[in-house]
Amino acid sequence: MRITVLGKSPAWQDADGACSGYLVEGGGRTVLLDCGPGVFAKLRARVPYESVDAVVLSHLHADHVMDLVPFASGIRYRPWEGAAPRPTLYAPPGAREVLARLCEGGSMSADHIELAFDVTIYDPAEPLALGGLDVRFQPVPHYIPANAVEFADAGARFTFGADCGPSEDLARFAADTDVLMVEATLLEPEPPEDRGHLTPFEAGEHAQRAGAKRLVLTHFAAEAGADWVVAEAARAYGGPIDAAHEGLSFTVGK
Repeated sequence: MRITVLGKSPAWQDADGACSGYLVEGGGRTVLLDCGPGVFAKLRARVPYESVDAVVLSHLHADHVMDLVPFASGIRYRPWEGAAPRPTLYAPPGAREVLARLCEGGSMSADHIELAFDVTIYDPAEPLALGGLDVRFQPVPHYIPANAVEFADAGARFTFGADCGPSEDLARFAADTDVLMVEATLLEPEPPEDRGHLTPFEAGEHAQRAGAKRLVLTHFAAEAGADWVVAEAARAYGGPIDAAHEGLSFTVGK
């Protein structure tokens, strides 16, 4: 299973960067995990967009979904060879209404995304099978409902923590995972009553509690500095650590 970072920025894009988006290739499938601003162009630089079999959304904040609008335009309106195949869009409860408002806000028809994708609302309590990829979800604390997402292929596991505050559930969900990708948004913790993100140190704590074999930090601004976020996480986690950047690609499993 190969994971490629298309975008790692937080809610605002780094210069020449993109918000949340990750390409998962395994089990005979090509899957896009989240599709934030700037991700569609980064995707096209890596693979033909018509080769994407499915899109999985961790949650419905704009920085994780906005590029579904140009993606849908590419599927519906490309002037060569007709419309591209319709990928399945696996989205959390409430997505139809949110995506309709997103389209209308961009002066598109409310059903623009639904006409391009086969929209399927997933139940976070139920696993999915995408070809040879097994997908599981775990609700995590955020300002709106959000889900960690795990992909497994022939025993290899990649766990994405989504946007989340401190979460024992995430550590249990990711127990012994091969790669845990965790957000590292904050320089300092938020007030206890308003937790929806993590510091790099807290990300390291989650990886340590999970016993993850490798930690990848994501969802941090370029101004924080990759060296700093790695050093902070290393104060809590003793395993190998990477700071995500656009184009980072790694294999999970053999």
